[in-house]
Amino acid sequence: MKVSTEKIENSQMVLEVEAEPEEVARSLEEAYRRLVGRAEVPGFRRGKAPREMLERYIGKEALLEEALERLVPHLLNQAIAEQGIEAIAQPEVEITQVDPVSFKATVSVRPTVELGNYRELSIAPEPVAVAEEEVNKVIEQLRYQHAPWEPVERPIKFDDLVTIDVAGSAEGKPLLDRRDLQFQVLQGLPFPVPGFAEKLEGLEKGQDSEFSISLPADYGASELAGKECLFKVRVGEIKEKKLPELDDEFAKSIGQSFETLDALTDNVTSNLRLMSQERARRRYEEKVIDAVVELSRVEFPPILVEQEIERLIAAQERELGESRLSLEDYLRSRKKSKEELREEFRPVASGQVTGSLVLAKVAEAEKIAVTDEEIEEEVAAMVQGAGEQGEELRKLFQSAAARQSLERVLVNRKAVKRLVEIASGEAESTSGEDNATSGEAKAISGEAESTSSGESGVV
Repeated sequence: MKVSTEKIENSQMVLEVEAEPEEVARSLEEAYRRLVGRAEVPGFRRGKAPREMLERYIGKEALLEEALERLVPHLLNQAIAEQGIEAIAQPEVEITQVDPVSFKATVSVRPTVELGNYRELSIAPEPVAVAEEEVNKVIEQLRYQHAPWEPVERPIKFDDLVTIDVAGSAEGKPLLDRRDLQFQVLQGLPFPVPGFAEKLEGLEKGQDSEFSISLPADYGASELAGKECLFKVRVGEIKEKKLPELDDEFAKSIGQSFETLDALTDNVTSNLRLMSQERARRRYEEKVIDAVVELSRVEFPPILVEQEIERLIAAQERELGESRLSLEDYLRSRKKSKEELREEFRPVASGQVTGSLVLAKVAEAEKIAVTDEEIEEEVAAMVQGAGEQGEELRKLFQSAAARQSLERVLVNRKAVKRLVEIASGEAESTSGEDNATSGEAKAISGEAESTSSGESGVV
């Protein structure tokens, strides 16, 4: 066979392969032997029809197609091996002509990453502060959560808790039939349908009310889309929250051994500060990673982004499943197609692939590795946090593929930690491996490990 190669952008290569006539003839003969045993050619016993009669019966194109189904992958694998190409995904193949048999294959190869002088990075961490308004907001939420419901003699207002008898139908079909339903009248509440809570506002205890609500044609629940819902409601008791006084007694009612309001306030402030510090830490890490990516030159095949998009969609589907929602229902409610969702994820996926590749290269440059003990510790922590699914998780990480994936995650985590130390000025000077001294602008270049469909991105 004749092979020519061309390197194109985005870590891809194009192979043009032309088969030798002898290879095609041999492949056609093998295809004939396979097909003649399956075809029932009139006038011949199965497996006994001559090749020319089989070709006349099924057509030369069908015989050639059968031959190429095996010949092309064989020649492609042979060409990739002979050219020393390290493919990281299934190549895209296009038959360009059949006489002589020729095809073109686009092959994704390992990404390349050239790191800039990231050791000169200096980024100031953002200050962490807790505003008094934040503390007061949490205290007010606690007041509301611990406030008792007390009956009132007035019309219904938003946020009230009401007891109602309700019967609803859509085009004659029962939709809802409840007695003594405890219903909190929250503005914008979608249950049982959007607009129901708004119809209750202003009704009084003992009052009967009938009303209709027309749902839009694009309503999420397809069985109700475009229909008119009729409701009959009788109002029972109306209750409102009676907020407790902000004093030491209120603090004691919260529990957790709070004896004074000051102690509760200090605890809320401390928790908010920890949360703020965690958010600031994540933002700082993202800022540092973005800065290193900006200094780097990264090239990778598009297939890696497609794989990451599939991972993100699968993660979204699992998350929706926990709420007993299907991806199809979710897309319908957002008026999006799956292809539109893919495009929505594309920038995120591209950024995560880029970040992962850069971190992998930083880990290589910094000689970062993880030990078996560190992997075991991480698995143990994950198992402990998984509750009833812990043992299943432990079994999962007995496979080499799962452990390799976890190893990459831990290496990336260490790489992020190292970059944060560098950018914040807290890094200790490295030993002999630090070949990027102050003032040097030498790039650290080379090939980076490709991400797989099962890997998560950096952020």
